[in-house]
Amino acid sequence: MDKGNSSAGGPGGDTDGERAVRRDEAVRAAVEQGLLGPGSPIVGLLDVTGIRESAAALRAAFDEVTAPGTPVLHAFAVKATPLVPVLRLLREEGIGAEVASPGELALARAAGLPPGRTVLDSPAKTPAELREALALGIAVNADNPQELDRIDGLMRSAASRSPIGIRVNPQVGAGAIEALSTATATSKFGVALRDEGAREWVVRAYAERPWLSRLHAHTGSQGVPLSLMAEGVAATYALAEEINRRIGRPQIDTIDIGGGLPVNFASDVTTPTYADYARVLKESVPGLFDGRYGLVTEFGRSLLAKHGTVVARVEYAKSAGGRPVAVTHAGVQVATRTVYAPGAWPLRIAAYDGKGRPKEGPEVVQDVAGPACFAGDLLAQAYPLPLLEQGDYAAALDTGAYYFAHHYAYNSLTRPGIYGFAPDGAGGTDFATVRETQTVEEIVAESGGAHAAALTTLRTPGRR
Repeated sequence: MDKGNSSAGGPGGDTDGERAVRRDEAVRAAVEQGLLGPGSPIVGLLDVTGIRESAAALRAAFDEVTAPGTPVLHAFAVKATPLVPVLRLLREEGIGAEVASPGELALARAAGLPPGRTVLDSPAKTPAELREALALGIAVNADNPQELDRIDGLMRSAASRSPIGIRVNPQVGAGAIEALSTATATSKFGVALRDEGAREWVVRAYAERPWLSRLHAHTGSQGVPLSLMAEGVAATYALAEEINRRIGRPQIDTIDIGGGLPVNFASDVTTPTYADYARVLKESVPGLFDGRYGLVTEFGRSLLAKHGTVVARVEYAKSAGGRPVAVTHAGVQVATRTVYAPGAWPLRIAAYDGKGRPKEGPEVVQDVAGPACFAGDLLAQAYPLPLLEQGDYAAALDTGAYYFAHHYAYNSLTRPGIYGFAPDGAGGTDFATVRETQTVEEIVAESGGAHAAALTTLRTPGRR
């Protein structure tokens, strides 16, 4: 099993191996420059070079299969890594934003994402959220008939330049992780196309609203194979063709195919690639790319996962039942899914010594534990690594999406600082602050510190 310190190449040549080398150099430099140490025992590191390469690979993959001149928007799913500097970097690399809450929209706007490169997808949009999006000209995908009714009222009261579509659920089935499967028979997302009367309702909705110009579906996610993703896209394309044919005009001009390209968490190799997926789609749904439809994608995890690393200091090394246990500062607060569902979300762990160098030595089966006060707070269990000792570092790899930007406030543990890194051109590594380490004062403030006496002012009737 690859523990993360390899330089194995990936489908794109040496890119994957180079990424592993950059990661090792960044960990060492973080220790040398004081970003990691006894006083700062956990950090998140983001590989800026790798993020740029992923964005370029995404654009190139779909450029290869689309007809010249086809309008294509690649919108990053902000939920994957909701950090303003990340969104600004992706904007610079030609990537827009897919948002699913007022908070995510605010992050996208703070990063300078223009409305024309922003898509709003949420299953619970309020009237105020819809009104704001339509006023700004942000693309909106209605999740259900009741939401479309709300949009009807807003469109009657004030015209909007927003591209508007309907999200449908092609109900093609589940992947390996049920909780992430969005195209099951009973998924909460979109209009369930195979339910009685649903398809006719969708066709009629477009026929009655000339301003509906998009169709949206999202089948992919971690654990979903490319074949199932392509099946969902094919069903959506077929529906768009049917709608345009039945109403007698090319009203749907853009198909939003969602995102969800799965990530390989087993090694440094990037597989599947965007080029793999684009080729599968081209073979399965050739008409999607002939220039008659604009295209929107909404990838998240696959753009960022392999470019993030959570590094934590080993505070204590002990043993229990004959098994070594490294007690670190990374656990449920940064790797919630892994701790609570380790079978579905295992992480690779890499060992570094106290100077931040890849640790050598025979592999020893050991547990890598977090700081939270419950027994199951484990990053990895019975994991073979060079023996971690006090003062060493354990690195959780492939954590650039859905990990260090999704803090779980168990035990009121502080959110770690996050730093982007890139080679400095002279054999070293430069860092830039993405998010400051949270302070305990900030924890007190967000935990009601300003209202400490609030509950004591309330009196139960009959009591003094």
